[in-house]
Amino acid sequence: MTVLKKICFYLAFILPAAVIAGFYIGGLGNLLTLFIVFVFLPLIDKLVGIDKQNVDNDEASAIGNEYYYRFITYLWMYVQVAFIFWGAYAVTSGKLTTAIEWIGFVISFSLISGGIGITVAHELGHKKSTLEKTYGKVLLMTVCYMHFYIEHNRGHHVHVATLADPATARKNENFYRFWIRSVFGSYSHAWQLEKERLQRKGLSTFSLKNEMIWFAILPLLFCALLTLIFSYGKGAIAWEVPAFFFAQSFLAFTLLELVNYIEHYGILRKEIAPNQFERVNPIHSWNTSYLVSNFFLFQLQRHSDHHANAYKRYQVLNHYDESPQLPFGYPTMIMIALIPPAWFALINPKLKVWEEKTI
Repeated sequence: MTVLKKICFYLAFILPAAVIAGFYIGGLGNLLTLFIVFVFLPLIDKLVGIDKQNVDNDEASAIGNEYYYRFITYLWMYVQVAFIFWGAYAVTSGKLTTAIEWIGFVISFSLISGGIGITVAHELGHKKSTLEKTYGKVLLMTVCYMHFYIEHNRGHHVHVATLADPATARKNENFYRFWIRSVFGSYSHAWQLEKERLQRKGLSTFSLKNEMIWFAILPLLFCALLTLIFSYGKGAIAWEVPAFFFAQSFLAFTLLELVNYIEHYGILRKEIAPNQFERVNPIHSWNTSYLVSNFFLFQLQRHSDHHANAYKRYQVLNHYDESPQLPFGYPTMIMIALIPPAWFALINPKLKVWEEKTI
């Protein structure tokens, strides 16, 4: 991998800086990050284009184990926690005085905590080391979505591209209907998975070993700590802190579900026997290899390889031509997914082509 590509994985850190800059500019400056993500980045994506280059097989192992790439994800964890504290300061500073400033600030903030933060948590949560798993859980705590650690690894990756997976969008299912099923279905399934794990160990569901209990408590404790700190500094109850914390969390995990929607919409694996499905391979997820947005998202958009080889680190994920290809990068696809008629008109014909090829 070239030195330039290695450096470009730091591009993600531009976005929290943009939120901070927009806040201090004030007014419509709080929309700066939205402009970068949904206008500037798609334009740059189309200008620079798709990168189909893969890491050579004989280099993949060495590059996959290179600490440099892990360090970037570790650094992000510390940046995001600090960013959350700064966000609490920002909303209690009195500088956000209009509805458009509040809305722009919170949505922009959620693009960082959800769009990048959950992406990094996803990367870390797949790894074997306790440190990486812990960092991933901390990131998920900051957006009130810690159960994702259980459901994604032990549920979604097992059942992806089947009707048993809440995070696999059905054909002709709009995002809003999908959101309800995925959010509540994934949470319920995470409880079931944890209950089964505890039962195998002879433990009660209400044991302190139940991670789902801790996953429910820890974000509340974190929010309470933030509120206490800034209430002390303000000399009054800082109601803005929990309002901000839970609003950005809601938007952050909604962004995650938008990504789930576009990654798996309509793709189903063949059932080769009752309740037995063909092995997950690169044709079972939508893929998009736009170079620039993939730097911001740690190559999450090469999602086909991730599901086929979940152990691989982000820097060595491959592009596959045979994977179903999205026509744009995630920022553009997210906007289209919010308008169901536009989404169906764009993607259903591509899904039909995929279905005909896989029959």
